[in-house]
Amino acid sequence: MVPLLLLPLLWGGSLQDNSGFELRVQKSVTVQEGLCVFLPCYFSYSWSAWHPSAELYMYWYDARSNNLVATNNPKRVVSVEKKGRFRLLGDPMTNNCSLGIRDARKSDTGNYYFRVERGYVNHNYQGNMLDLQVTDLTEKPDIHGLEGLESGRPARLTCSLPGYCGGESLSFSWVGAALDSRKPQSVRSSSVLTFTPRPGDHGTNLTCQVKRQGNRVITERTIRLNVSYAPALTIRFSQGNCTGSPTSCRCVPEERQGSWPLVLTVIRGALMGAGFLLTYGLTWIYYTRCGDAQRVSSRS
Repeated sequence: MVPLLLLPLLWGGSLQDNSGFELRVQKSVTVQEGLCVFLPCYFSYSWSAWHPSAELYMYWYDARSNNLVATNNPKRVVSVEKKGRFRLLGDPMTNNCSLGIRDARKSDTGNYYFRVERGYVNHNYQGNMLDLQVTDLTEKPDIHGLEGLESGRPARLTCSLPGYCGGESLSFSWVGAALDSRKPQSVRSSSVLTFTPRPGDHGTNLTCQVKRQGNRVITERTIRLNVSYAPALTIRFSQGNCTGSPTSCRCVPEERQGSWPLVLTVIRGALMGAGFLLTYGLTWIYYTRCGDAQRVSSRS
């Protein structure tokens, strides 16, 4: 998707006819399905041709059907399919005809032209139309609020889609082992997720899915949870071998699964075990051979 700040740099120039009407608007723009786009637009006209006291009205039309898609004239009816999604954001007092489009749909693809009316004078800028292309949604969502997840402490995660500014065609949902299946579906079908991490959630996957109407997943992002928690203490009892020996008790902290301290402990234990076996073997060899040699010498 073309960044909104770069759109003015992509203008194809302006078109001015002999009557003094000029329009500056981007010739072509591409937006992904379900996302938003802002189209800067400015116009000018011959002042002598206008009725000075009349209201200035601006219109954007679909060139294919000539249906009105956006206007500042409250008396005109806008296309039902475009109503609320195409908005005229410019100010007529500053000759600003900028257009905003949200929740873009494949059916929006096509050419659009601008029109002005003031009093008995009107003009269509059909010589400099806007070419709108709506493509498949490939943008991946972002997940925020992952820092500082602690076991037992409620967390709030937010899933956002760059270029998305609302609409009915897209919805968000969450999938993961950390989510309580007993929670209502409405809680898990939102861009904001509130849950309480558990120690067992550490290292599990959490996915934010973006769906279209009909529950078809279009794009998603999966992250691995990093949950911090205090180690659990395990109490172990050991009984002495001799009669009357006291019972010992020690607390052993539970190592965090997959953590480096646990790995180092395993390696250290393996090395100690190997050293014990080596020492035992050498001692056995020494006493076996030396003992046989001493018995042979004593017999001689």
